[in-house]
Amino acid sequence: MLPSRQYAARRHGMVYHRANIAARHCARLSATISICPRHAHIPAVRRRTVRRRPLTRPAGRRAGPAATGPLMDWGLVLVLLSMGAFGGFSAGLLGIGGGMILVPFITMIFSARGFAPEVIVHMAIATSLGTILFTSMSSVRAHHLHGAVRWRIVALLSPGILLGSWIGPWIGKQMSSTVLALFFGLFISFSATQMLLGKKTSGGRELPGTAGMFAAGGLIGLIAGLVGAGGGFISIPFMGWCNVKIHNAVATSAALGFPIALAGTLSNIFYGWDVADLPPHSLGFIYLPALAVIASASVVFAPLGARTAHRLPVATLKKVFAVVLYCLAAYMLWKAFH
Repeated sequence: MLPSRQYAARRHGMVYHRANIAARHCARLSATISICPRHAHIPAVRRRTVRRRPLTRPAGRRAGPAATGPLMDWGLVLVLLSMGAFGGFSAGLLGIGGGMILVPFITMIFSARGFAPEVIVHMAIATSLGTILFTSMSSVRAHHLHGAVRWRIVALLSPGILLGSWIGPWIGKQMSSTVLALFFGLFISFSATQMLLGKKTSGGRELPGTAGMFAAGGLIGLIAGLVGAGGGFISIPFMGWCNVKIHNAVATSAALGFPIALAGTLSNIFYGWDVADLPPHSLGFIYLPALAVIASASVVFAPLGARTAHRLPVATLKKVFAVVLYCLAAYMLWKAFH
């Protein structure tokens, strides 16, 4: 056995060694906060730095130029209100939903605000369909008060319209903005020519059966959902071909704008949800600030256009409207190639 003095010295050394190890460990853990004054003789451990990851936007959403500036200035609000008033009035007057006018003007505004070129036309069409959702409800009420809406035709066409209007935005998503602008420009050129010539359809035909009405509604909804229109450029000639009076056809077309806009709006939200380069305040392909301003004006002027349709010679107004459509078609075709 070791003498008691040597045993005490060895035991004291082991205790000191363990205390020294514990103090060093404590220093490593608390180096970023403070150093314990009891163990100040121990060399300080190098402070660790934690690199924070920069905040990023969720996948599919990138900040565009519009994210850095004000949401909308008063000049832009006035322009959108004017567009909504003109689009709502023409929707009630001619039963076209207003999309033929709104899409080119919305495209101009989105281009001026610096939105991503890859989604400008898609967003203009989707926002136009969203406004028709409100415009159609406003205009159809005025037409219904005149007893002009053929609700049986609405009921027969609506199932096919709902299906076609959902598929239309999906097809549009597969297209580039260039192809979509080209298709839109050609379509409204054809529609303007149809209005300008005012070709009369021969009577004597009857409405097709349930299957035929479903197919016709599917075609109307498909094209309307693709170009962001209310479908009047197809539904009105179709009803005229089936010997429906022009005022009834216009009023019924205004009622058909609601299922077209409903399915098309939901489809544009769904298929545009994860698309990159969309600006802030977008819901899918729909730009909510523009939708709110345009719809607030269109719902006021749509009933006025509907009442005017029963008092003025619509054929003359259609020819004036056709000239405006030619100018807008020219812009969309220019946009497609530039």
